[in-house]
Amino acid sequence: MNDTNWSILGVFSLLSVLAIGGGTAVLPEMKTLTIDAHHWLTSDQFRNIYSLGQLAPGPNMLMVIVIGYHVAGYPGAALAFIGFFGPAGLIALGTNRVWDRFEGSPWRTAVQRAMAPIVVGLMAAGTIAVGRTAIGDTLTVLFAVAVFVVMMVRKVNPALLILAGGIAGVVLLR
Repeated sequence: MNDTNWSILGVFSLLSVLAIGGGTAVLPEMKTLTIDAHHWLTSDQFRNIYSLGQLAPGPNMLMVIVIGYHVAGYPGAALAFIGFFGPAGLIALGTNRVWDRFEGSPWRTAVQRAMAPIVVGLMAAGTIAVGRTAIGDTLTVLFAVAVFVVMMVRKVNPALLILAGGIAGVVLLR
């Protein structure tokens, strides 16, 4: 295994351990590591891969496979997948076994209450990190505001809004 493969495994294993509350929580750090630290992607590539992950069926964080593939082909894709989902899966398995033993415990309730605002904050940071790569001019600001308003007013599948945004982007942002 070469240095790039070790880096892919290391980066995505670290992100896996930090992904409290889901993959969106680590998007800012993923963006920093893949764009700024390792120069594996450009901001546009990251945004496009993230958008594809949102649109594709299944967990949106399968986008790590696309990043790994972009960097090192099939071995990179496999290592990114193992790195991102392996450690978190093992931690969840171990925590679940301990968690059930302490049902009704005051510390369990305290941990749950403490984690809720942390998760919301991390998810908001992820949204902002992706937004910074996607929103660059007045027209993209209008797209973002329109999607926000639609999501707040109506219950619409986000994939449809992503698709509509993609079509609008092709037509209006050539």
